[in-house]
Amino acid sequence: MASKLLQLQSKAVQASQFVAKHGTAYYKQLLEQNQQYIQDPATVETCDLLSKQLFHTRLASIPGRYEAFWKEVDYVKHLWKNRKELRVEDAGIATLFGLECFVWFCAGEIIGRGFTITGYHV
Repeated sequence: MASKLLQLQSKAVQASQFVAKHGTAYYKQLLEQNQQYIQDPATVETCDLLSKQLFHTRLASIPGRYEAFWKEVDYVKHLWKNRKELRVEDAGIATLFGLECFVWFCAGEIIGRGFTITGYHV
């Protein structure tokens, strides 16, 4: 156990040295590549305007999402009516989707408890 801890510590030291050496160059390269997304000057008013634009853009996308949701519901209803013709692949995909939803639910519960599995701690 102690040898694994020492290996982990040495890997962490190597990683931090690598980041310290190459981090600023990567940061500058990332800023140069994404220059078109940077708003100059970055004032409070500009940030406020951008946040309002994002909010209203998301608000405007609700009707499209609403339609897509009801199309999915209609598809599921159709599958349920014709469940005798349901293929194994479709049932497997539905099962995996349900399992994924359950796993994300469990992960959210654990995160909400402060990363404890058994319960809340104070």
